[in-house]
Amino acid sequence: MRLETIAVHAGHEPDAATGAVTPAIHLSTTFERNEDLGYRAGHLYSRYSNPNRAALESCIAQLEGGNACACFASGSSATAAILLSLEPDAHIVLPEDAYYGTIKLARDVFGPWRIRFSPVDMTDVANVERAITDRTRVVWVETPSNPLLRVVDIAAIARVAKHAGAWTAVDNTWGTPVLQRPLELGADIVMHSTTKYLGGHSDVLGGALVAREENHPLFTKVRAVQQSAGAVPSPFECWLTLRGIRTLPWRVRAQTENARRVADFLCAHRRVEAVHYPGLASHPAYAIAQRQMSAPGAMLALQVRGGRDAAIAFTNRLRVFTRATSLGGTESLIEHRHSVEGPDTRAPENLLRVSVGLEHADDLIEDLDQALQ
Repeated sequence: MRLETIAVHAGHEPDAATGAVTPAIHLSTTFERNEDLGYRAGHLYSRYSNPNRAALESCIAQLEGGNACACFASGSSATAAILLSLEPDAHIVLPEDAYYGTIKLARDVFGPWRIRFSPVDMTDVANVERAITDRTRVVWVETPSNPLLRVVDIAAIARVAKHAGAWTAVDNTWGTPVLQRPLELGADIVMHSTTKYLGGHSDVLGGALVAREENHPLFTKVRAVQQSAGAVPSPFECWLTLRGIRTLPWRVRAQTENARRVADFLCAHRRVEAVHYPGLASHPAYAIAQRQMSAPGAMLALQVRGGRDAAIAFTNRLRVFTRATSLGGTESLIEHRHSVEGPDTRAPENLLRVSVGLEHADDLIEDLDQALQ
């Protein structure tokens, strides 16, 4: 079944009792037991499972080509579930250019728990090989990366990790299952901040981890963390995310086409120092992006000539783009990452991260043009 059909139908079945086509929101935290002490639909208590969460997990698993999914209250809690699944003194390899919250979580929250990590430049697979130790349990991949849009070879890194007896987890939030399929490239686990493209409307918080099979050794531990620690999304959040997914393929493709046009415009502008976008032939990993992605996505970053002050002044002149964090919604957002991430950031002071939305591309380009003058 093709992705567009999965997005519309997976997790959506007409209600057996009423015939309703749109699923109901099941707010109950507890479920009645049968006379034989079983449960008619397998649900015991909403921390363990809920009809809305089960529907969302089924949908996301199918979108990624997996057979198991665990949903969480945020992307960060999904990442934390991976780290909670590791033993003390376990080691993970992280990309040096990754979402700063991932590095912060590994360093500040799990460092005292004796989870060790090594940040490396994963654009060179040899760096990953050198960083792996006999205690390495997970190689964490983020591609395209946040905020520098670096692209790494998922298949090559997965082979290196497997040879070393480690698991590969891929943050596919920016790629989305529309554009990139990490499980097909050898990854063990795929992570999403469902807050972003899957939800798609900047109105719901969530995260997800997908595995090829429910009995995958790492995913078995993840499921136990989900059910015991209980950082799960509410039924309403699951319902909203599932609703957003129905338009996911069409949104992502339209946003990507807008981003291509915006990137081309920015590349030609004299006030722009650099544009980071995997769809540009000048991108250092353009060939890898072409091979492992069906399209380069709707995220890009630009560096404005004149440094920090010029970059911030530029954002203040924009009228269509909104100065805000996050990404993947229908509206176009722009953000000065250095000021958000703090002194440990790898983002240059003149760098702005852009999430391109569903507005008309001409309006976006006209807005950028007037603000750059």
